Amino acid sequence: MSLQTVLVIDDERDIRELLTITLGRMDLQVESVGTVAEARRALTERSYDLCFTDMRLPDGNGQEVIELIAESCPDTPVAMITAYGNVDAAVSALKAGAFDFVSKPVDIQMLRGLVRTALRLAEEKRNGGGAEDTTESGQRLIGNSPAMQQVRATITKLARNQAPVYVAGESGVGKELVSRLIHEQGPRASGPFVPVNCGAIPSELMESEFFGHRKGSFTGASADKQGLFQAAEGGTLFLDEVAELPLHMQVKLLRAIQEKAVRPIGGRDEIPVDVRILSATHKNLGQLVEQGQFRQDLFYRINVIELRVPPLRERRGDVPLLADFILKSLAGKNGDDVGQLSPASLQALEAYEFPGNVRELENILERAMAMCDGSTVEPDDLMLPQNASRLHQQAGPQPVGGAPTATATDGGLDDYISNIERSAIVKALEESRYNKTAAARKLGITFRALRYKLKKLGID
Repeated sequence: MSLQTVLVIDDERDIRELLTITLGRMDLQVESVGTVAEARRALTERSYDLCFTDMRLPDGNGQEVIELIAESCPDTPVAMITAYGNVDAAVSALKAGAFDFVSKPVDIQMLRGLVRTALRLAEEKRNGGGAEDTTESGQRLIGNSPAMQQVRATITKLARNQAPVYVAGESGVGKELVSRLIHEQGPRASGPFVPVNCGAIPSELMESEFFGHRKGSFTGASADKQGLFQAAEGGTLFLDEVAELPLHMQVKLLRAIQEKAVRPIGGRDEIPVDVRILSATHKNLGQLVEQGQFRQDLFYRINVIELRVPPLRERRGDVPLLADFILKSLAGKNGDDVGQLSPASLQALEAYEFPGNVRELENILERAMAMCDGSTVEPDDLMLPQNASRLHQQAGPQPVGGAPTATATDGGLDDYISNIERSAIVKALEESRYNKTAAARKLGITFRALRYKLKKLGID
């Protein structure tokens, strides 16, 4: 079995020797050159499994080498060697097609992790170009519209490098799903995918959650705790709603991303971490930068490549496929017959704007299947917002069961109707001694509809 080969391009002899020794100990065959011209000659004579190139070379720069490899050897991962803290060079390299970057002085542990990941990627490309869209996540990325075909094609490309990706899109479009696919189709698929909602972590706990802490570092720290970065070691850390990070955490996050290392609270030393960063938010991050609410340097670092996920209203032709998939999923989950949309219902959905996107479609269909008689969903079962006034009239103005009176202006029409429904359901349950079948009959709805409403309203 022949050894895998690595080309090192650097004009500093010490760096070439360090990489040659380190990579040789990983059973890799290493060749090293010191100029762009020598690199061109080496690349024309043979192919390599991995390349490292310095940014500054006597007769050119590493950007030229990256572009040359991308054009002539597209299956060869290339990593840029940059000066300490030179974020601009690293970002430029990633945008040009580099797999990843290494900062001087070179951290040996980090270097080994990068090499292992890169070689897995090179092997996957040789064996057919990476993972297909056959994962559970891939099967849920439904749609044949040109917009979704473009998203899938972009995911495949992004899965093949380590550049930080910013997934932009409205709430409910599936940003986490897209991020999972980038992870699952890449060389980190065997590592963990760690999603974190940045808006759900209290500000005072953020540093501990992200970086971990040592025992006794603060009141209540009774044991060492691993942070999210360490939990994602060898895999992907997905920062959802990254716009919600307070400014003090943005600074610390930027440092962790740039240095590829974290320092737990109470710890003396930084711990190297091998993590790919994907992030997302439904907010306009560029606008927040202009308003001073999000650091420009962090935005620049996490937004090396942006992937926009289109809202559902821009791909209305995908609604029938999505609806069919969701109805089958609901049937499997609830043990019911597979629901069907009447032609009029499908027409109503295709005409709807879907401000809540795919997540809203899921909620609408789950509610419709609970409310409909039989397995065919009619337009009235959808209860789209334009029918809200009719529902209000049907519900009646008077609350029952002694519940607090609500008005439509207290929390909006949805809250108003929910309070009325809750009071009526509780009263019916009490009168039927909590026999749900009898309560449903008393309310004039199906048992399935009652089951849905109990779940929706949080009634035990």
